[in-house]
Amino acid sequence: MDITKNTGHQEGDVAKAIESQTAKIPSDAFLWTSVASMGVSLAFKLAGHKHTALFIGQWAAPFLLLGIYNKIVKTQGHD
Repeated sequence: MDITKNTGHQEGDVAKAIESQTAKIPSDAFLWTSVASMGVSLAFKLAGHKHTALFIGQWAAPFLLLGIYNKIVKTQGHD
C-alpha cells in the first residue's frame, strides 16, 4: 500500500495556483520574516507600546507555519 499518493482527491485550481507561487519563495524568507517580527515586537515593547508589541509578536508562528507549508510543497509537490 503506497500512502504517499493521493489518488482519491485532487487539489482545486486555487490551491494549485497558490502552491505554484509560494514554491518560488525561498524557505529562508519565512524564517527571517519570523525573526524580524520578533525583533520589531521587542522594539515596540521597549518603546512602551505593549499591545502593538503583542500583536506583531504573534506573527512569528504563522510565518514559521507558512515556511513549513512552503517546504512541504517544494519537497512533496502538489497533485
